[in-house]
Amino acid sequence: MMLLADFGTTYAKFIDLAAANPTPYLEPAKNISRELRVDMATGHNGTRFTDHYINELTALARGGEHLIDEEDFTLLDCGSRDIKFVRYEKGRLADMGWNAECGASMGFTIELLGRYYNIDYNQLPVPKKSFSVTCGVLGMSQIFDEITAGSGEENAVASFVKSIAINAYRFSGEPDRLYLSGGLCDNPLFVKSFPGDVMGLGRFVLLKGLAVLAKKENGWP
Repeated sequence: MMLLADFGTTYAKFIDLAAANPTPYLEPAKNISRELRVDMATGHNGTRFTDHYINELTALARGGEHLIDEEDFTLLDCGSRDIKFVRYEKGRLADMGWNAECGASMGFTIELLGRYYNIDYNQLPVPKKSFSVTCGVLGMSQIFDEITAGSGEENAVASFVKSIAINAYRFSGEPDRLYLSGGLCDNPLFVKSFPGDVMGLGRFVLLKGLAVLAKKENGWP
């Protein structure tokens, strides 16, 4: 067994490189045993489960290098707890950033609102209006203010989601084309709320970065 994991705040992602057909899979973070040990890990809670921890930005960068066939690109990871990006120019890492403040609990808040109001993000159009919000948690007060003022629940939440996407876009440097990583790749409203061209790579980019590093260390093809 060669078990790798990305331990996020809400979900943990795993892959066993020694399996006959290595396939990444998800587990809710609340279901993970404290006794679990893996061979290599990244993510907010990764140090609790391994002796071989890889910084999240390093894992994101290696995953991006493997998945994106371009010399110049910006890759933004939107997680439950924070946001982070790497930017490459001429095939080399040119910039990176990590923000746990304007991205605080962003993904978790969007998921929580969808469940609470029973909202299908696949059906919501991108609203014209957006809020001035600094983070996921603080932005919730504006949602309640909008609803109290007579705006529908779906409209208020959609405006909030658009606001979060615009903040994340600005944080990443406002590229013409943005590659997106994380669970919010599966949220059509969030993806469509970004200005410019957005390419979703899914939730397993950091896990792919770990796999690249693990194979290199072990001399595997």
